[in-house]
Amino acid sequence: MNGFEDLQKLGRDNAEIAMKSAGAVTKGLQALASETADYSRKSMDAGSAAMEKLLGVSSLDKAVEVQSAFVRSAYESYVEQVNKFGSIVTEMAAEAYKPYEGVFARYGK
Repeated sequence: MNGFEDLQKLGRDNAEIAMKSAGAVTKGLQALASETADYSRKSMDAGSAAMEKLLGVSSLDKAVEVQSAFVRSAYESYVEQVNKFGSIVTEMAAEAYKPYEGVFARYGK
């Protein structure tokens, strides 16, 4: 009977580990969704502001200046956002792996 109880305990432990890992992934995906929504809103606001400035210019030189500033700002914002996403994904992977560390250490020898 001891072998059956050990098997049941192993099953419960594995299910608990999987749930903890899934929770970490869910938390990471929620953070990514939140960052995506914020970035989209900021991008739309910046694009609208740039369009308003472009509509108010009186010369081609000023239009090129406004457009250049917008492109530079959009690129910098994009690079910053990609770095944030990378950090979130890295943290998510580390947190999802943590519950399995003990199992891998025990059986990985």
